[in-house]
Amino acid sequence: MDTLNAMDTLKAILGDLGIPEESLHKDTLLRKDLQLDSTETVEVSLGLKRKLGVSVKLEGWQDMTLAQVCNRVEAAILASSNSKSLS
Repeated sequence: MDTLNAMDTLKAILGDLGIPEESLHKDTLLRKDLQLDSTETVEVSLGLKRKLGVSVKLEGWQDMTLAQVCNRVEAAILASSNSKSLS
């Protein structure tokens, strides 16, 4: 899984929530810039799980950029593939 794929998937999920693609950049903050509420943040988490098969917790108090979300997605994918290769 490369960063581009995770970012494309994240942008597609945010687009489904009605957020225009031109406002989505790697340093865009989910809450401060996109004004996502807790329900929409959960929708993003669920979308990532459905499309990429990984659970990424975004509901914490800390606001994250799209790049940080992608980093978490990649770390979760890596951890998931590592645990599969160990079993």
